[in-house]
Amino acid sequence: MASLTQTSVVARRVIRYSIYAIILILIGRLIFRGVVTLYRRVFPEPPPKATLGFGKLPKLPFPEKNRDKKFNYILELPDVSLPKLPEQEAVYYMPPFETNIGVEDDAKNKARSMGYNQDGKVIVEGVPNVYIFQKNNVPSTLTMNIITGIFSVSYNLDADPSVLVGNPPETGLASRKAAGFLSRAGALKDDLKKGIYTYQYLKQSGGIFQSVSSLSEADSIKVNLFRQNYGIDNNVPSVTPDMPEANIWFVIGAGRGNEIIAAEYNYYPLDAGKKETYTIITSDKAFEKLKNGEGYIANVGENTGTNIIIRRVYLGYYDPGQYTKNYQPVVVFEGDNNFYAFVPAISEEYYGNEDSN
Repeated sequence: MASLTQTSVVARRVIRYSIYAIILILIGRLIFRGVVTLYRRVFPEPPPKATLGFGKLPKLPFPEKNRDKKFNYILELPDVSLPKLPEQEAVYYMPPFETNIGVEDDAKNKARSMGYNQDGKVIVEGVPNVYIFQKNNVPSTLTMNIITGIFSVSYNLDADPSVLVGNPPETGLASRKAAGFLSRAGALKDDLKKGIYTYQYLKQSGGIFQSVSSLSEADSIKVNLFRQNYGIDNNVPSVTPDMPEANIWFVIGAGRGNEIIAAEYNYYPLDAGKKETYTIITSDKAFEKLKNGEGYIANVGENTGTNIIIRRVYLGYYDPGQYTKNYQPVVVFEGDNNFYAFVPAISEEYYGNEDSN
């Protein structure tokens, strides 16, 4: 029969070895996890195959712009080299507009909600879809396509220059005024509610609005509203044919009530639930295409020479401001002095000859 001393020694050994075993197990688990993590970094799992559910995509509807000048592009990027783009990205379906019998009444109600006299009239005989509406108390005109809901606002500054006396509202108030105007008309869609605002201070000089650097210098403020970010990770911004101008913008004056003295609303809905993935070209290939004249130069900006400094390269969704069947990504080249150029981001084999309209 074992003595108490022997039993105590055995018990202590069991406890000690149990502790050693637990420590070894914990260390082993940490080493295993580290090895797995390192392996996945060195040999990442390939992404799922692109779904390609829309088949061949229509070509992007880039506007025709006379760009005879040849540019020399110089990369001066934050990370020196061109960024690594994702291997694939989402493409979205954009449903066509459907007409209904009540579109004229709907347009008149929308005009009234925006503060205009609902007794609109056809702007041009033979073009029955475009109406103009006037305000009773100020020289403001609303022009609307009653089928698409696209509209613009203009203001007769010669008849009422007081709207440019003083300083315009600050950015927060200006964006709320623009959003409220759209909301009253039922035009602040879900992806605009989560949209991105940019601003530009303006001052009229010789009948032309020019950009100024501060609120104290300005007599008006321009508010640009872009769609929310989309994409697989919801981190791809919207870009337009006239960057840095959005397809939806307002110029808000400084005078009484901060009148909207100009506006454009070119919005076409997309169905975020109907999307497919497509393969993306590399940034190196996109840059070669740009240098070979295969891109679209949205804005030369204030650049007067042929040398263009490129500061940023990233994916964006091209929002053309007109109906197109799919909302597609482009590779954006953003440079000094408001230079913007786009290259289609989808691999060439997935584009057809089909027009986008």
